[in-house]
Amino acid sequence: MTDTIQQNKYVELKYKVVDAKTGHFLTGVDFPLGYVHGVNDVLSPQVMAELDGKAASDTIAVELDCNKLFGPRDESLVITDYIENVPEAYREVGTTIVMENDRGDTKTFLVTRIDEKTLTIDGNNPLCGRQVIFQLEILAVRDATDAEIATGGKVVAQPKLSGVKPVPL
Repeated sequence: MTDTIQQNKYVELKYKVVDAKTGHFLTGVDFPLGYVHGVNDVLSPQVMAELDGKAASDTIAVELDCNKLFGPRDESLVITDYIENVPEAYREVGTTIVMENDRGDTKTFLVTRIDEKTLTIDGNNPLCGRQVIFQLEILAVRDATDAEIATGGKVVAQPKLSGVKPVPL
């Protein structure tokens, strides 16, 4: 009997995200992403619902409106400044910058553009404002162990190290 995805099943899958309008690849994972279904909601609720009842080797495609997931794009979260005002460590497209406001709230920004004079960061989720298609390939479905259910994912034993003394804290 084939295991199907349901509550407390350990699932491994790979996925990619494609722009629904252009068909361009946006992001994905090529290594197995493992989780316990119904315990650790690693993907959007709509994707998780579509996985219910599927089995290993099944593939599915789920179209998502990212405005519903992340809210509408907020142009006030796009900031451009002169490059000389930005520390050298942040002067590369794709760099993430965590900023904190006066209340201690943090927000992650991504460096999205650099030219000779300016650097632009964006605090919107990179999928914001897009219609995307999640293409998922289910690699494995099995009963989760009690430890996996408790943690929401695969439990890996710590390596046994010989000749290593613990460092006092």
